[in-house]
Amino acid sequence: MEQRIGSSSQPLEGAGFDPAFIPGLTSPASGRTKDEEPEKEPEVAEAADAEETEETEEAEGAEEAAPEPEEDAAEEDPAPEGGPVFEASDRRAKLVADHRGVRLSLDDQECEFRWDEIGAVETETARFGKRYTVTVHTPDRRWYPIEIEAPARSRFTEWDSQLDAVLDAYFEEDAG
Repeated sequence: MEQRIGSSSQPLEGAGFDPAFIPGLTSPASGRTKDEEPEKEPEVAEAADAEETEETEEAEGAEEAAPEPEEDAAEEDPAPEGGPVFEASDRRAKLVADHRGVRLSLDDQECEFRWDEIGAVETETARFGKRYTVTVHTPDRRWYPIEIEAPARSRFTEWDSQLDAVLDAYFEEDAG
């Protein structure tokens, strides 16, 4: 299964998808906006307005009650003493796994995953060559692979054991 970034197909037009395509089959859709709605009876209009204001007040109350997450809080969290950390990098790519989660970077692109956003972490080594591939899978069926070129094939076992130690310490399989 391939992961698609965006739709490459154009929407189909025709009677099979839009009955209004054939003139006279249905009445044309009106281009009215909310302000141009037909007048309601006064009692019905007042009830609808009261419901709308209640909904917006509830939404605003929920927004005020919910504390805003601090983006800097993750950077301020000190690393636990002696906690495992995995770092691997080459000239273009870098992978860091620690108490905050997994961070991938390739050239000028970066992405960060907290441990609760990760469904699985998969490692793979090339049969020939020195490429070490780590793939982060998310619960919504997306995956983010990164390839790191190792200085020598002997580093693969070292990197696997270091990454396993970090995953054992921080990753909860039941969370995803």
